Amino acid sequence: MEVTGKLHAKFDTQDVSASFKKREFVLEIVENPQYPQFVTFQLVQDKCGLIDAFALGGEVVVSFNLRGRAWNSPQGETKYFNTLEAWRIAPANVAAGSNQPVVNAPSVPPVEGMDITQLNDSDDLPF
Repeated sequence: MEVTGKLHAKFDTQDVSASFKKREFVLEIVENPQYPQFVTFQLVQDKCGLIDAFALGGEVVVSFNLRGRAWNSPQGETKYFNTLEAWRIAPANVAAGSNQPVVNAPSVPPVEGMDITQLNDSDDLPF
């Protein structure tokens, strides 16, 4: 999934255990200017540093996965939790599908059409 919004807040990395760390940030998403939404995303493990490259107030595109889990309380109640786990962040002016590189993605030059009749075909293979 993907969403565009303004970077509203970013928080310090938390070491949850010896083998797990997470970092949260908040996007302001304005589909209706009268009711802006402030949505919390989570970065985990080696992705925690992705948000460092972005300044508060900047427009970003966040690629994320929706995660959910159930938890049974000591009283026997089942509660459900959702997490928006971000895995890529790019400046909004470098939209997905453009030929510009994004944070945490390799730089790949644009692919242009090729006229295969102009190839130097030095192979004499029969196929």
